[in-house]
Amino acid sequence: MNADPYLADLPGAVIHDDIVPARAPWLHHIAAGQTLRIVDLEGNQAVDFLLYAEADDSERYSAQDTVSAQGNLFLRTGTVLRSNEGRPMMTIAATSVAYHDTIGGACSCESNTLRYGHHTKAQHACVENFLEANLIEGRSKRDIVSNINFFMNVPVEEDGSLGIVDGISAPGLTVDLKAEMDVIVVVSNCPQINNPCNGFNPTPVRMIVAG
Repeated sequence: MNADPYLADLPGAVIHDDIVPARAPWLHHIAAGQTLRIVDLEGNQAVDFLLYAEADDSERYSAQDTVSAQGNLFLRTGTVLRSNEGRPMMTIAATSVAYHDTIGGACSCESNTLRYGHHTKAQHACVENFLEANLIEGRSKRDIVSNINFFMNVPVEEDGSLGIVDGISAPGLTVDLKAEMDVIVVVSNCPQINNPCNGFNPTPVRMIVAG
């Protein structure tokens, strides 16, 4: 029997292994020292990602602190994801994608309407996924901060504007995140169908926790 290639080289035993359907939310508590591997199963799928500290969820991922500390907009191997208190939350231990986005934000019903027309207002969006997952633990819309978009390609154009273009991922590519503290991970497996971030076709991803 062939070994599962997505379980290779993980540090320690597999603790949790989930397939997150296309367009769905996901929430999981990850202890310090454990590793989360995100697998882009079919390629070109954006994974919107939030982090909260387990000890006090008023401490959460900060795009500003992360970008400022590393002096670069893009997230690569070795990037430390920092909180609004400047503390390390997770580290990108490895990635088979060149870089990931931390400035493009999450799609919402409102932004869909503004960008793509009123007929898109009823379409499910990442903000709704974040709300659905966070409500389980008592967080609300005010707790949604700027998020990471794993596997998403958001280049900065010469005029300073942001583009949302075809992804740079492919089937089976991965990103590994090592927890530096006990964290709560909240994910929206992006349902966007109006721009190329998902190849206009949202697909499942796999979330594996080991340690």
